[in-house]
This record gives sequence, C-alpha cells and structure tokens, in this order.
Amino acid sequence: MMTRRGVQWISCASDDPDECREYWAVDPRRPCALPAGRFFDVVVVGQRVGLETFDQLQRHGMPLGPVMADRASEQVGFFVPTWARDPFDRMVRQESAAEAPEYRYLGEGSVVVVPGPMPLTGDRYIWLRAPMRRPEASPSRIAALAAMFVAASYVVARADRYGREQTAASAEGEATHAG
Repeated sequence: MMTRRGVQWISCASDDPDECREYWAVDPRRPCALPAGRFFDVVVVGQRVGLETFDQLQRHGMPLGPVMADRASEQVGFFVPTWARDPFDRMVRQESAAEAPEYRYLGEGSVVVVPGPMPLTGDRYIWLRAPMRRPEASPSRIAALAAMFVAASYVVARADRYGREQTAASAEGEATHAG
C-alpha cells in the first residue's frame, strides 16, 4: 500500500496532480496513466526476470525504488531517476558477459500506467514495492538494479535451458526403455 507521501510524489508526475489525487480518493484501486520523464523513468522487463530481479534486490538488502507489475502484459517496471538511462545502459552492458538482456526504458515522451495507491492482489496493475516517499536518486540504486537484472536474466535463461535438457533426456530415456 502506498503512503500519503508516496501518493503526493507520484501524483506530481501528472499534468494535474490535484485531479490525480482526487481520482485516487474516489477509487484507490484504479490505475492511472502518468508521463515518464518528469519525476521518474521506468525500466520495464519481462515478468519472470523482473520478479527474480526484485527478489534478489530485496533479499540482499540492496537499494530499491518503487516497483510495479502488469500481470496482463507479464511485465515488471522498476522506477528509476530521470537521469538514469545512460548509466543504466552502460552498467547493463558492463555486467553482461555476452549480449545484454532485453529491457525497455521509458523516459521523456513515454506514458506508464501505474497502479492505484491500494490495488488488490487480483488487479492487473499491482505494486510489488509501492512508493513510500520520493525515492532516493542514488547511483548505487541504478548499479544494484543493473547488476541484479543481468544476473536474474542469466538465472532464468539457465533454468529454461536446464528444463529443456531434462525434458529431452527423459524423452530419450523413455525411448531407450521402450525399444
């Protein structure tokens, strides 16, 4: 659940912050489209990688800003400072052994649909970590996100490969025993 200070901060991104807060006062579950690039940008990744990234950041006590999920599109969005595009891109490339994992960066000119202050568990848009106040705009937060995002991408890719290898090995074993 979002705090009052969190609502104040994120609603300021709206063209009309007062109207946005009134909108949420009527229905705190209702998502709202807000422009990126004013008070925040958003790094959008696939749900599996995003949930693993979020889990690793939390588990290791690393700096973390607001994080949301869109269940229907199976994506997770990490809110970052508006200046983070170049440092994040650079850090992801540096952390990647080969090709950098895929993500979208929503900055100025983009719009993001954010959950309301009090979404329910079954809602399409939910907060994994709701804004409590204006997030700290530290370079360490961007470095932690880049490092864990790349690591989570490799973990998920390896788990997928392992699953395919085990399925193939099982099928091969069954064919050998059947013959």
